[in-house]
Amino acid sequence: MDVGVGARELYESLAEGKGTSAPWLGRDDSGYRDRLATAAEYRPWWTAPEVQALLWELHALSRVSDLLLDSGREYPGLFATLGMTPFTGDTFDPFLHEIVEVEQADDPRAPIEITEVAWPGLMLGQLLFNRAGVRVRAGADHARRGVADRSPLYWTFRRRHRPTVDLSHGWGHNSQWRTDFRLDYRTPDGDRLNVAEHDPIDGRPDLDPDHPANLGPEERLLTPGERRELLRHRCLLRVPQAADALAGTPGWERDLMPFGWRLP
Repeated sequence: MDVGVGARELYESLAEGKGTSAPWLGRDDSGYRDRLATAAEYRPWWTAPEVQALLWELHALSRVSDLLLDSGREYPGLFATLGMTPFTGDTFDPFLHEIVEVEQADDPRAPIEITEVAWPGLMLGQLLFNRAGVRVRAGADHARRGVADRSPLYWTFRRRHRPTVDLSHGWGHNSQWRTDFRLDYRTPDGDRLNVAEHDPIDGRPDLDPDHPANLGPEERLLTPGERRELLRHRCLLRVPQAADALAGTPGWERDLMPFGWRLP
C-alpha cells in the first residue's frame, strides 16, 4: 500500500517556512484519506507487509503535528480534512491527555485534574493520532511538577517545552522516516496500547513483573508500576524509587527502550 511521501513533503515545507500549501495537499485528497482510514479500526491490518508504508506515513504526519504545535500554529483544521476528529475531554485520561504543565496541589493525594486544555487531541476512528495537551493540578503522589511535565516524552519527535525520545532520532536524513507510528486504539472492549511494534526487541513480553530478565538494566530498576505508567503516559510521572541507583548511569532516561512494551 503505497501512500507516497506526502507527509514528509509537508513537514519539510513547514520546516522551511513555506506553509501548508505543499503539492500533496491538492493531490487526490480523497484517495489519501481512504488510505489513512485503513488504520482507523482495531484489526490486524498492520501485519501485512504491504502496509508498512502506512505506518511510516502516520509517523510522518505525527511529525507535522509536532511541528505545528511547537510553532504555535493551529492544526486541527488540517487534520480534519484527512478524516480526523478533534477532542478535548473533561476528565484526565492518560490515553487521551498529555500533561503539559503541573500545578502542585497542597494535598499529595489529590488526583490529577485538568485545569486548561492547551491543544485538542485527534482521533482517526478508533486510532489515537495525537493526545490533547493539558495543564493539570495534582498531588505529588500522582504527578510531580518538574517530572510529569518535564521528563523525556517517549514516542514523540519534538516538543518545545521538554526533551523527547523517539526511534527516529539519531538516524540519517532518509532512514529516520522509516519509523513506525505507535498504534493505540480505544475499542468497545478496552484500550489496546502499542499494538503494532514489528520489532519485539529480543522477544520482550508484556510488562510482566515475573519476567524482568527481558528488560534492560535501567528498565529493571523501574518498578512494575512505573513501567506501566511510562507506557500509558509516555513519560515518568514522579521521581523513580530507584533514583539513586539510576543516577549512576548518566542519561539513563534516553537509554530506556520502552518501544516494544505491552500491557498484559
